[in-house]
Amino acid sequence: MTFEIYDVALVPIIMGVVQVFKQIGLPKRFSPLLALLLGIAGGIFYVCPTDIKSGIMVGIVLGLSATGLYSGSKNMIEK
Repeated sequence: MTFEIYDVALVPIIMGVVQVFKQIGLPKRFSPLLALLLGIAGGIFYVCPTDIKSGIMVGIVLGLSATGLYSGSKNMIEK
């Protein structure tokens, strides 16, 4: 498994998709779960399509990064 720097570009994409779903009507409390699921999907199908276990692990990192990046920047702007 190689984790290239361009794979990190999935984080803002995940954030954008979650924002679209929130605009459509997804309750805010489900946005971290959606980010995690999108991260896992991206990890399995894009980053590590040949190794599902590695794809899941990378996907968890991507999804949690997207959630943390959004909430961290949001908290920083609000204060």
